[in-house]
Amino acid sequence: MNTNTDKELQPEFMNFQIEYARILNSLHSLFDAIIDNQETSLDVQPLLQDCLKLITLCDTTVDLFDKLHRMRLDDDSVYSHCLNVALIAHMIGRWLHFPSEEVDILTMCGLFHDIGKTSVPDEILNKPGKYTDEEFALVKQHPVFGHDLLKSINVDERVKTAALQHHEFCDGSGYPNGLKAADIEDYAGIIAIADVYDAMTAARSYRAPLCPFQAIGNFEKDGLQKYHPKYILTFLKNIATIYQNRRVLLNNGKSAKIIMINNNNLTKPLIQFDDGSVTDMLTQPDLEITRIM
Repeated sequence: MNTNTDKELQPEFMNFQIEYARILNSLHSLFDAIIDNQETSLDVQPLLQDCLKLITLCDTTVDLFDKLHRMRLDDDSVYSHCLNVALIAHMIGRWLHFPSEEVDILTMCGLFHDIGKTSVPDEILNKPGKYTDEEFALVKQHPVFGHDLLKSINVDERVKTAALQHHEFCDGSGYPNGLKAADIEDYAGIIAIADVYDAMTAARSYRAPLCPFQAIGNFEKDGLQKYHPKYILTFLKNIATIYQNRRVLLNNGKSAKIIMINNNNLTKPLIQFDDGSVTDMLTQPDLEITRIM
């Protein structure tokens, strides 16, 4: 049985899909308005309220992430990526217990963070193969393009800074300015996490989308020192925890249920197989979770 297909035929997912598509159209129109007239006064509150409504269409946090994973198979445009990052950032703000008005600003940071990609030619942005050095140099300028587009718009300064700094990393390995931790604005640092997570869990021409536990593993392999410790640890722990009690597929072809997250190694939880046997994945280093079922 194709469980994902069954879920996508359910009325609640179809309602989410319709609302998601409507918000993408609104976001597209708002980006166009900014690009056409940088001096314009924009009311961004309706778009923010639409994002909050989209979240209310989900029963739980894991339901929201499940729906986003399925939506990503249908549309991986700049606009869907910005919407996904906004919703992920919203949840990070909640997990960090930010006041609601601060969560709203963080959500707006996500919505606008990649507007600069609209200034990169589509044939480069959507190129299936590897960028040339010249192409990558242009792509790496999209945070500057985004900040330039937003600098005259009446939005919170943190939204503009997030557009400029969302590819900066605490260890100085990011771009466009190679900033280090002390110079990276907090909200930009949170958007960096949401941005990378969304990119990893989206399909690419050269790979299938990663499952959440594979994404967590990649964050750990890349080095957590790239991110603000409080923000990355809170994010990864919560992402892992929302999948407790969910069935997963393993790299050995077997399925199991996660019964307890191991806080010392989030990618290696305690799992229970269909025969009732329990395995601590910490004792089997070659065993990996490859898909949430």
